[in-house]
Amino acid sequence: MARIYTMTGDDGTTGLLGGKRVPKSDLRVDASGTVDELNAVIGAARCRLGTPLVDAVLARVQDELFTLGANLALPDGADAERWGIPAIRDEDVRALEREIDAAEARLEPIRQFILPGGSPAAAALHLARAVARRAERCCVALAAAEKVDPRILRYLNRLSDLCFVLARALNRADGVAEAHPTFSER
Repeated sequence: MARIYTMTGDDGTTGLLGGKRVPKSDLRVDASGTVDELNAVIGAARCRLGTPLVDAVLARVQDELFTLGANLALPDGADAERWGIPAIRDEDVRALEREIDAAEARLEPIRQFILPGGSPAAAALHLARAVARRAERCCVALAAAEKVDPRILRYLNRLSDLCFVLARALNRADGVAEAHPTFSER
């Protein structure tokens, strides 16, 4: 059985798919690592859910994030198909939009800012939303320097919106009132 540690990264580098070594501070590594963190945060949120429908949506999202991260782990200009890595599709983005629309249809319109929190599951999704925004910023920075599929940026943007709407929906379902910043009451 192979060991989990290889010692190849002890010099501050890591390998992209295909073997190219880059510094661990590389924009591509930061973007793919932040997507990996987002996937882990969504996994942790799923552990707090009591809603099978939301769990099924987030399970699909985790699979799509793995695909998205694999695309980011390819060196600039590499052919994803050659590695058997599918692209994020427009349909994946549209599926997130449908989930957002369906959840929003059951919620009161937002009239003021909402503080992250509420039930444990909702709070976990608010954290996932914040990490999704950071992943999006990392990918935008990468896209300024190298080629990034624009669907990746759209996907992460919609995913943060989905996490926000699902957090609101979970709080509503659990009877937890939304908290608002005090400055909005002044």
